[in-house]
Amino acid sequence: WEAAWDTGENKEEEEESVGQSGPSWMQDCVVSMSPCSDLLVVAREHKAVFLSAKWRTDDSGKEEMTLAVSWTGTLSADEGECVSSSICIPLASQKRSSTGRPDWTCVVVGFTSGYVRFYTENGVLLLAQLLHEDPVLRLKCRTYEIPRHPGVTEQHEELSILYPASLVTIDGFSLFQSLRACRNQVARAAAAGSDVIQPPPLAYKKWGLQDMDTIVDHSSVGIMTLCVFDQMKNASILGGYNSSVKGSPPAMAQYVTVGGGPFTGFYYAVEGSSQPLLSHVAMAVASKLTSALFNAASGWLGWNKHKNEEEAPQKHRPKVEPATPLAIRFGLPDSRRHGESICLSPCNTLAGVTDDFGRVSLLDLARGIAIRMWKGYRDAQLGWLQVPEERSIREFSPSASLPRRHALFLVIYAPRRGILEVWAMQHGPRVGAFNVGKHCRLLYAGYRLMGVNSVTSQGWQLHTQQVCLLDPTTGALRTVNVPFHLALSDKKSERAKDMHLLRRLTTVLKSREVEPDVLESEAKSVLLDIKHPAIKKQALESLLSNKNAPVSCLTNITSALYDTLKDQDPEEVDPALLQLCSSQLKLLQLYSDIQQLHSAADAEPSSDPVRGVTHTKLTLLIFMFNLLDYCCVVVTLSLYKRVHFCVSFEGNFLFWGCLCGKSSLHKVCDTLQQAGISPQQLLSLLLSMWLQREKEILQRPEETVRNLHTLLMALSNMKVEDSWDPQSISPWWQQVRNTCIQSHNAAAALLAALVAHCAAKHMYRSQRIKHWLIISGGATAQCSIKMLLEGGTGGVADSVSKWVFRHNLVPERLKEILQKKEDKDSDDKTEPRQGGTEKEKEKQEDNDKMAVRQRFPNSLSPDLLFAHCCWEYVVQWNKDPEVHIHPEKQLESSSGISTMMWSTFIVKRFSAAAFLMEKVGKAPKDRLCRRDVGMGDKAVTSFLGCCVQLLQILMEADSAVEEVTPPEISVDEVWCGAEGPASIAELALEQRGVHYPLVQHHCLLASLLHAAMMFSLKVKPLSLFDSKGKNAFFRDLTTIQLMPSGDMDPGVVALRQEFLLRVLTGWVQAIDTPSSSTSGSGSVPLPSNGPTADWWPSLCLDLGSLLQVNPDILRRHLVCELYNQGLDLRAEEVMLEVEDKDVLGSQLLVLTGQRLSYSLLHSQSQTQPAMELLARLPPTLCTWLKAMDPSELRCPLVPLTQTSRLVSRLIEILPENHAQYSLALHLLEAVEALTTED
Repeated sequence: WEAAWDTGENKEEEEESVGQSGPSWMQDCVVSMSPCSDLLVVAREHKAVFLSAKWRTDDSGKEEMTLAVSWTGTLSADEGECVSSSICIPLASQKRSSTGRPDWTCVVVGFTSGYVRFYTENGVLLLAQLLHEDPVLRLKCRTYEIPRHPGVTEQHEELSILYPASLVTIDGFSLFQSLRACRNQVARAAAAGSDVIQPPPLAYKKWGLQDMDTIVDHSSVGIMTLCVFDQMKNASILGGYNSSVKGSPPAMAQYVTVGGGPFTGFYYAVEGSSQPLLSHVAMAVASKLTSALFNAASGWLGWNKHKNEEEAPQKHRPKVEPATPLAIRFGLPDSRRHGESICLSPCNTLAGVTDDFGRVSLLDLARGIAIRMWKGYRDAQLGWLQVPEERSIREFSPSASLPRRHALFLVIYAPRRGILEVWAMQHGPRVGAFNVGKHCRLLYAGYRLMGVNSVTSQGWQLHTQQVCLLDPTTGALRTVNVPFHLALSDKKSERAKDMHLLRRLTTVLKSREVEPDVLESEAKSVLLDIKHPAIKKQALESLLSNKNAPVSCLTNITSALYDTLKDQDPEEVDPALLQLCSSQLKLLQLYSDIQQLHSAADAEPSSDPVRGVTHTKLTLLIFMFNLLDYCCVVVTLSLYKRVHFCVSFEGNFLFWGCLCGKSSLHKVCDTLQQAGISPQQLLSLLLSMWLQREKEILQRPEETVRNLHTLLMALSNMKVEDSWDPQSISPWWQQVRNTCIQSHNAAAALLAALVAHCAAKHMYRSQRIKHWLIISGGATAQCSIKMLLEGGTGGVADSVSKWVFRHNLVPERLKEILQKKEDKDSDDKTEPRQGGTEKEKEKQEDNDKMAVRQRFPNSLSPDLLFAHCCWEYVVQWNKDPEVHIHPEKQLESSSGISTMMWSTFIVKRFSAAAFLMEKVGKAPKDRLCRRDVGMGDKAVTSFLGCCVQLLQILMEADSAVEEVTPPEISVDEVWCGAEGPASIAELALEQRGVHYPLVQHHCLLASLLHAAMMFSLKVKPLSLFDSKGKNAFFRDLTTIQLMPSGDMDPGVVALRQEFLLRVLTGWVQAIDTPSSSTSGSGSVPLPSNGPTADWWPSLCLDLGSLLQVNPDILRRHLVCELYNQGLDLRAEEVMLEVEDKDVLGSQLLVLTGQRLSYSLLHSQSQTQPAMELLARLPPTLCTWLKAMDPSELRCPLVPLTQTSRLVSRLIEILPENHAQYSLALHLLEAVEALTTED
């Protein structure tokens, strides 16, 4: 602490004074702390130290929060002024992601010169205000608090500054905006290298406090509104009984001051009686102001204007506005008593006042009287604690629906006695006293974050401390926390005390380092001290659920509680608590006995992992806590469904040793019978453990099946037979059947059913068990009999379709398996017995699949199975559209399934893709696709291709609907009486037929979208159709819509033609490969999909005929593009289909001229023969070649043989009377001459 004051000049003097005065040096300092406990300011005279919260790791490796020096220096700017008061105001963050932590903290410091300066936590000066020319006595702040009750006036934020005879209040909103703006301006000035900062004006009010001799402290209570009675009383006192009263009570701001003559003064300022003033700091700007309102609005504009003009005026003291007189309303007169400080309560209704007689007075601010006084507290320091009611206490309260209550405590620190006391308000007792030392400082802020309102504080957790005690001898900072129940009395206090004891027990149980003896004694004392039965039961359950408590400790504690309850009057004991203790003692004894049986059976440590775990304390926790419901009066199976893992663990603990033959069956059963647990619950535990451990059971079937039979017989002998009709089903064995039906472990369920059947008839058919074991051993499908029965006629096909999807079985492979049944016998006879293990394994799998098909011949018919597989594929694709699943591959000619897929899953994403492309006018990027369509751009391209195929399948199915008879769905005999949902195939057959023109209309749009995405083209796809065509899109395919007819508008046809030409250009550029461009070969096979697929030209021609575009224009464009790309052979193939040869010849003539011009004029490797040939050419041809632009060619380096072949083609297709026929002959001669020279 002392080192923070060293400046180098008077270091020795300060060290000497510190050594003489000891730790009392802090009493002479101005100390303030942020309510968030993250900033501490210590100031003395003109120096100050800022300490910020930082995490530090001590020598033991434990992390703790410390306050470390973050800034130290001199605060005063004028000669002779000293620090007289300071506060730290945390400012709330304006970000939406804020959770209640402050954005930054502003340090406000008052000086003896009258200046109030505002600093950042790093000591950077933000703002300096001279509002009055007397010393600043106190700085206090009020922040927003959410009203706890309706009708309470919502208080505004403000900063109040007390001078010897004046009080200045700065509006909190204005201050918050000014400080934020100044901080931003400081950052900009620092970045620009300038120190000139023009602060904005502050809106404030200035009151001249009259009729009081001396004032040393104050409190701004806030806005208050009098009731009608108080309004009439005040009017009568001030103006007599004839005075008139206004219709509505005026709102007033209440200020309370302490000092002398009178001892306490009450001031009331009526709202609207004084207009807010503005601080005239900006001298150059102040002359331009016309009104206070304009000043408040325009003060934010142009702070850095006229810098040169402002530098000189800033050296002069600003103008100080006169104060508005405010007369005292009344006071507490005491001529000999002088007040020293006043501390306002958080609820703004009470205040604590200290005086020079060593008294602490409690004031009722609403009535203006002192209601309580404490003696013997000279130099006392005060603080308030407002404690909310615990939620756990609120649950037991009869008024649980009302708002949470708050308890108010007054904290008094008496430095003369070195004691800290806590008193309950208003007339409550002292609830706590602590010896803390004589040189501490009690730090109470009385406010929270500035800049919070009712909207921004929703969901915030304000992390603020109310009262802290700073000890300068140790440097420790302690907080004061008081339990809520200390404010209660009588029965309420007893319940609250019980909750306090419960929390104390919970704290002990959470500690991992507590010895068992200490835990037992502490828990026993707490359980016996708790009075309320419900809380005592909660404490016992918490103890029993603790994983660190040994069995002996739990037994002793539960036994002591049980004995205490038995000794009490039966009428005063809660029966449920007594039943709980009794059942828990039985459970503890049962656990001990079972564990002893297992330990005796194990001659050496077991290698079984589950047996090893049962000897841990964790197993005891799970075992006891989850068997609790089994032993209560009302027994249900809800726990089995709720905590499946824990129940199987309990079954392992009780029965697995018996099933393995490691424990005595009869001893375990006798122990369980003595424990009094219901046989039905034991049966449920046994079956759940049996079904969970299927793999271990199948490894040793003989032994486990025999022991299961013995256990079932023993448990059935334990049960008490209810009165049921012998002709009906026994509830005992019905429980076994229900459990086996719901199980997904087919092999274990089958074994359990057979053993239960044998036990019920006192028979044991081991041969049949072995037979069924071999059949069911390979069953691994996750389905149960209950699921199949509830799935309806399509349940089996649905399960198989899920299996097909999980194994990614291609349709061709599935079709091969389904067709194998017909020629199975011939395959067995002709297939030789040679091949690898993989081939035999594949053959075995196919045999298993055919066996399933034989079991359900109708449910797994090809049509039904393909329909379910297709539906499963599209369902899985809808969950994850990024996965490239092609459900159309499962379809052949099913119109119903296709219609259902389109309307349920596809049309929504298809329309989203169309609207997105229409909006952006081009193929959208990945981000937009993910936002609007729900998948990436590559997935959208693949999806649109699938849409085209699906709509083509729909058209093919609709065309063949008259030729193909609808299939009939046959049902297997086993499902005749079953109830359940209709199968997908049945729903598909119920679908109406589609409207072919509408499907073709959508297929046309899908093809356009697919082409635009594939080649990344600019297009607005819906703009290629008229209003009728647009309205018909995305309608139900089974409805008849008004379709486009007749000739289309030429402008729309031109757009369509331009788009198709760009598609052809994109395809030509995509198929260009190095091999094809160099050799010109057209024999390179193209793939069947993607941008280089060979069907794109034919698709464009088909689309052209549907879109009223001349196909010959498309063919001529394709020929030119292929020649342009250097793919001459492919161009010659397409040239044969062109009808208008004359136009094509003119186009190719220009392209030939560009090639020749590049070879003769623009090639970098020009030869001497080429130059000589150019000189011999006819002038017209030479001029024509020079006018050609070879840069339009994408592949100008074409062999001369290909160009010669192209010119020959030109001569063939051009008629002799063509205008450019002679030019073509000249070209032929030039190319032949050039070829000869090469």
